[in-house]
Parts: sequence; structure tokens; C-alpha cells
Amino acid sequence: MKYMGSKARFSNELLPIILQGRQQNQCYVEPFAGGMNMISEVSGNRIANDIHYYLIQMWKELTIGWIPDKITRERYLDVRANPNKYPSHFVGWVGFNCSYSGKWFGGFAGETKTKIGTIRDYQEEAIKNVTKQARKMEGVIFQNKSFTELELPPNSIVYCDPPYEGTTGYANSFNHNAFWEWVRTISRQRHSVFVSEYKAPDDFK
Repeated sequence: MKYMGSKARFSNELLPIILQGRQQNQCYVEPFAGGMNMISEVSGNRIANDIHYYLIQMWKELTIGWIPDKITRERYLDVRANPNKYPSHFVGWVGFNCSYSGKWFGGFAGETKTKIGTIRDYQEEAIKNVTKQARKMEGVIFQNKSFTELELPPNSIVYCDPPYEGTTGYANSFNHNAFWEWVRTISRQRHSVFVSEYKAPDDFK
């Protein structure tokens, strides 16, 4: 799935490092699961959390077999203006997968004529990609919480891909200092924690 900050291109490089030495039944947790491009490539016990309500509702429906249809620009604009008229999982689908670059209601993406004269159908691509991805996520436990509210199974592997400090903002403000303190706390609880960021406090490696 297209998503801001997606690690889809790097999952083959990151996951062997993160999962090295993973024990049988050891839980893999993503507090900022977003587009699910990492967790969909992991097997076994998995928890996918994200603070974005509509996003999690969308993934829940996709993983139990819901297949969305393409929508018009008019429907896109109506969903953006009146989200309460529609099922939450549908709002999630429209907000992310019918928008350019997977940015939440970042502009309608439909059929577009490319520079070389061909027609590109962004929604058709999204439907194919996300339904294929969802089939690999059977058994994932979905949660919709702040990272600080997560209850981690003992000895979890926790991969954090938070909003990066100093980059394009997300819908919700993010307290980076609180995040790093939380990482320190769960590390002391014997969880294995990995963080994607451009920089980190001096006591991290």
C-alpha cells in the first residue's frame, strides 16, 4: 500500500536484521503499522497498531475479504466532506487509497494520462496491491491506540516507524521526546526494540 514513509522498498533489508534470532511464538509488534508494508511480510504472532482509526478499520475489513470498488471524484469529495455518512472502513479506503501518494485525502487519484500517452489507473492499482497484501495478513491482531497504551506480550520484537522529526507532518501531532522515553521503558522490560529514524538520542545505537 502507498503510504507516507512506507518501508516497502526496504523490507527485504530490514526484516532479516529485526527478526534475527526470533524465537518460536515470539510476537512481532508494530506500534505505527500504517500501510502494513513490513508486517505483511512477517509470519507468526503479529500485532498491528496505528492511532489512525479509519486506517485500522479499513485493514480489518480487507483482511476478512472485503474488496473495494473504484469511486468517482464526486464520491471522493463527498466522503471527504461527510465521513459520517459512510462506513468507517470505506472512509479509510477512500482517504488513503484514492488519494495521491497515499496521503490522507491528499487529492483525488483516478485514471490519469501519463507523459508517454498511456492511461494509468491509480485506484485499480491500489485495489490489486492491497487485496494481495491483505491475504498475507491473516491472523494479525489489529489495535487502534496510542503507542503508550499498547500492552506488549512478554519478550516482544517491536519495530517502530514513527513520524520522523523535522519532516512532513501527519494528521496528529507527535511528541518525539515522549516516544524515546517510551522506547527506553519497554527496552528495560526486555523487549527487543528497533526504530527507523534519521536521528536518535545519544544513548541509542
